[in-house]
Parts: sequence; C-alpha cells; structure tokens
Amino acid sequence: MLKINNLTAHYGAAQALFNVDLEVNQGETVALVGANGAGKSTLLKCLMGLVKPSGGQISLNGTDVTNTNPDQMVRLGLALSPEGREVFSHLSVLENLQLGAIPLKLSKTESSARLDEVFSRFSKLQERRDQLAGTLSGGEQQMLAMGRALMAKPSLLLLDEPSLGLAPLITDEIFATIHQLARSGTTILLVEQNAARALSASDKAYLLANGKIVEQGKSSSLLNDPILRSAFLGAASDTNPAASRLGAAGLTNIRLEKPDMQQQNFMPPFKDETELEIHQLAGLQWTVRHAYEGSAEYREKLDQANITPDTIQSLDDLQKLPFTTAEDLRKGYPFPLRSVPFEQIVRVHASSGTTGKRKVLCYTQKDLDNWTDFFARCYQMAGVTPLDRVQIAVGYGVWTAGIGFQLGCEKVGAMAVPAGPGNIDMQIQFLLDFQSTVFCSTASMALLMAEEIHKRGVADQIAIKKIIYGSERSSRSMRKKISELFGGAELFDITGLTELYGPGTGIECSEHDCIHYWGDYYLLEILDPETLQPVPEGEWGEMIVTTLCKEGAPLIRYRTRDITRKIPGRCACGSILPRHSRIKGRSDDTIKFRGVNIYPSSIDTILSTVPGIGSEYQIHLTRNNAGRDHMRLVVERAERVEVKRIPELSHEISHQIKKQLLVSVDLELTDYASLPRSEKKSQRVFDSRIQDEIV
Repeated sequence: MLKINNLTAHYGAAQALFNVDLEVNQGETVALVGANGAGKSTLLKCLMGLVKPSGGQISLNGTDVTNTNPDQMVRLGLALSPEGREVFSHLSVLENLQLGAIPLKLSKTESSARLDEVFSRFSKLQERRDQLAGTLSGGEQQMLAMGRALMAKPSLLLLDEPSLGLAPLITDEIFATIHQLARSGTTILLVEQNAARALSASDKAYLLANGKIVEQGKSSSLLNDPILRSAFLGAASDTNPAASRLGAAGLTNIRLEKPDMQQQNFMPPFKDETELEIHQLAGLQWTVRHAYEGSAEYREKLDQANITPDTIQSLDDLQKLPFTTAEDLRKGYPFPLRSVPFEQIVRVHASSGTTGKRKVLCYTQKDLDNWTDFFARCYQMAGVTPLDRVQIAVGYGVWTAGIGFQLGCEKVGAMAVPAGPGNIDMQIQFLLDFQSTVFCSTASMALLMAEEIHKRGVADQIAIKKIIYGSERSSRSMRKKISELFGGAELFDITGLTELYGPGTGIECSEHDCIHYWGDYYLLEILDPETLQPVPEGEWGEMIVTTLCKEGAPLIRYRTRDITRKIPGRCACGSILPRHSRIKGRSDDTIKFRGVNIYPSSIDTILSTVPGIGSEYQIHLTRNNAGRDHMRLVVERAERVEVKRIPELSHEISHQIKKQLLVSVDLELTDYASLPRSEKKSQRVFDSRIQDEIV
C-alpha cells in the first residue's frame, strides 16, 4: 500500500532523515521505533505533506504522492493522530471529531454514521460529546485524537506516539484499541518510543536511529532478539525491573525468571539424517535391553521370538521384533509394560477410552522431562514464543491432554491459561480478558468456538493468531472455516497418543503440508494393517511406533491403528526431522459398506472439494429386513448458501462419492449449523446395522 524510497528530509541545514526505505502492506500494522530525535515524527509529517521531503519518493497504491498537500492526502486515504494529541481545546469533543472529516465533505447522514462508529469504539467520548476538549484527561484527549483520525475512515492510519505521557492503565486501553483496529482490517503505521509496546502490537517493525533505519524485520523476532532487547529496551535487574521498558510495561516477568528469549532451542542437534540414524540405533538397542531386563511381559515376548538384546545390530533388525498391541495393555492392567521398579514411577496417565477400555501407562521423572521438552518443541515449531498467551481448552485429569499442553507451554516460556474444556461463555470471556494469542483444543471445540465468536461479533476484539488442535481428524473445509471465523488464525495439527507419552509427539510446520514427528524419541514404521508387511515408501498404512528412551513403559513395535504415510525427503521448512501425513483414519474404524472399506476421512476429502458445502456431516448406516445395507449421508450447506442450490449440490456430492468410493448413498442436505457441535470429539458415524451387544 505504502512504499517509501530513499527519503531524506531537512530542517534548514540540519538533516533529519537519511535515505529511508520503508514498506507497509495492506492489513499490516507496522511499527517505527526509535528514541526522541530519531526522526520518527518527521517521517509521518513527510507522509502527510506537512513537511516537504528534500529527496526520495513516497508512493501510495502505486501512485507517486511525494509533496502532495495534507487535505489531498486525507482524500487519498491517510489520516494522522499526531504526537501530543493536538486537540482544539476551545472546541467540544463533537466539534473536534467533525473536523477529522472536513476534507471529505460528507453528507450529514454519513457524518452521523461515522460519529456513531467512533462513539461505539470510545464510549468515554460519547459520555463527554459536548464537553470542551481542553477539559479532558490526557487519555481521553488521546482517544479524541484517534477518533478524529478515524472519522476519515482512512485506508492507512498514522499513529504518532499514542502512549506519550499516559499512565500505564490508560496506555493498556489505547493499545487494546490499536489491536482491535488491526484485527478489523485497518492498516496502521505506528510510531512509538516505547519499543516493547510497539513491537508487541505490530506485524513488522523498523528501528530508526539518528534518522537512519538500522534494523527491520518481523516484530516478534525483533522483540525476542536478546541483543536488540538490550540495545532498545534497556536492561533490568531483580531490584530494578523498571530499568527495562519491557519490564515497566509489564510484558515480562518482573523478577526476570523467564528464560532468555530465543536462547532456548528444543530442536535436536543433529546436522543430518545420518547422525539421527546413529542416535536411533543406540536408542533402539537401549530400549530392547531395558524392556528385556525390566519387564516380564516383554522378556516373554522376546524369548518366544528368539530375540535377545544383542540381536539388534542395525535399524533393519527392528522388523525382527514382535508387535505390541492395545490388548497387551489391557491384559497388563493397571501397570502394563512396566519396566522400572515402582519407586521410580512418579505418575500414571490413561487414554480417553474412545475405542475401548482405558489404557494406563506409567511414567518416570525422565519420561515426564522428555515429554515436556518435545512438547515445547511443538510450540517452537508453531512459532509460539514467551510473549504468547496460550489458552488450553483441553481436558485435565488422568488423561494426558491438559497437563501436556500446559507443561510444554510453560517450558517454552509462554503464559498458560489453563481453561480446560467446555464452558463456551468462560472461554470467550478469557479470550477477551486475557487477550490469549494461542488457542489449544480439539478440532470440534475450535469450530464451536469459531462459530460462537462470529455469532457474538467479537472477532475483532480477540487476539488469537494460532490454533493448535488435535485428537481427531479435520477436513480442509473445517480448517478453512475455523481460520476464517477466528479472523485468519493459523492452524497447527498436533499428534500424539497416551501410549506414546501423550499429545505432542509431532506437529505440522509452517509449510502446513505434513506432520513432523520426533524421530529422536521414537521410530515409525508404516505397515499394511492386514499383512503387517512394510508398504512402499509414500503409500498409506498403519503407524507402528517404537520408543527410543521411554523408561516407565517402553513401546516395541506398538500398533497404533492410526492410518498415515511417510513423506520422503526433507521438508521445505528446513527441518531434518522426518514427516508423515495427517492421520487419515484408523485401521479399526473403517466403514465396511457393501464390500467396500471406507475411511471417514475419504468422505471429508470429497466434501471439501464441493463449493457450497459446510464442514459438518454425519454418516448413518442401517440394514433393512432383506439384509441390504443403506448409507444416509447428512451434510450441512455452507453459511448463506440458498435452498435452491440443493439439487445441484446433491447431484455433485452423489456423483463424486459414486465415482471415488464406488458406492451409492442417500443424501440429505441440511441447513448450516443444524448438526450438533461438540466441545470434545464430534461423532460422525452412526452404525445401527448390528443391534446386539458387541462383546
């Protein structure tokens, strides 16, 4: 939207700006940070035409606007909230606001509508609309200056030192408004002396010193950089935390106990895949010996297979080992596969029991430390930093979810908001009050929250940038819907199972086309679920896992029943950690319909390709008196899709299912949001063909 090239400016013989280059894209908040006298306000005045540049070019939407008059700049879409507020003290609040739109020559109706918008954003101004501006407090005058600029409905809002001279609580209120403006799509160029405030409120930033740009980049990276923090934010001590502007702004722990930002790295140290394989072989050899010597169950299995710890001489020997199954966990209840003395066990966890009796696993302290570290790795791969506030809306208790998310969050140094599942009113209140930036939940809970946020009209008041979800499959259309209703949040699918520590054993990276799994903590095989033989590279099969350092209850070739595939080669994100696709389904929950095996995720995929279809559906399987099976597919129309499109959509869905899955279905298209939403896992398959109890 805005491009500044080689800009210079003088006040008489004194040069204030030296060859400044700066860009602002539509929808961004860009911070310009520097000390007093750095040239920040001069740059804004050059943009508005209040100071004539002595060199360089200013382009707005591709048009050269260098030296354009201020009133014309307002008509082109710029508006300035100046340093020091500069309100007209002898005029009322209402009159000051009306001045902001004078160059636009608005009708009375439009002017009134814009006043209503400003008053809805700044309720204090509504209460004082007839009061003289000179009698307002400093914070109220700042609101007035911003409201006056917003009267022009600018495509680019220029804010010059909005926190100058304000008390911390008032500054909080001003910056909360800046965040809301950004989330509503307003493009902002923010000039601030308070570096911590500016960087935490912006997408990217330029650091200005003595009229020159000395550093630029993503705001989060600049704010986390220890060298820049020292140079621009000052240094604090236990006895004087306010010596840092960051500390004074309340944006870091007052006792400075948080780890150095960007100094922690939870990624493995291996330079290449060969080093990783050496580590894996050593881990496999340790695991087999540990299990053989520590677990009577494993010793019996290995003896029956004529395997001793010395058998393992290469990673290829993994295929000689016997399988472990969920049945082994049930038979060994309540401490299955235990391979350490009881006095070394510090915790037990159990699965949620969605596919049968709970599976209980025991953990040593080292197991918990490892789990915490690689969960922190998940947050790191998703770009979560100590500046984030992570709202954890998953279950706490004997299952692994909540505590895993929390320990990893605290390890990476972010603020944990342990909300737990359910209670939508509380969740939304927390999003608003705590300004959480990361939301962790199941995919179903995320969709439920997204729709409720949209329904309540608070999308521009929340600060969620990332959603980390797991525990169930999600279609592309469901992910897209969640992201859109959350205001463009970035989604990360996280994997895990209780038997393998818990959630956090892998996560998708910023490329969003795969799951990176932690090959330094476990080995992954992909086998044909029927023959239990390896499938060709890149083909779908059942995920088999073997732990490399798990003490309490190690896993040797554990059949997870999850269906996925390995992705060959190194990821474009640069990580050497191996990859697999998102979980497609389970080898034990396929739908057998008229001789065809169907994964529910196949229905996901087909529906995602049909425009006009929502993300929610149900599969109902019945059997008539003649013994013939029927499948009824109930699918939601997308929001605002008209009823008259039902025949067209029905034909397309039926055609694609017949073409791709080779079965015919009875299709029912229903209204948007008519199917139930769940705070846990959504039930999508209803099979009533077998009426008697399954033993």
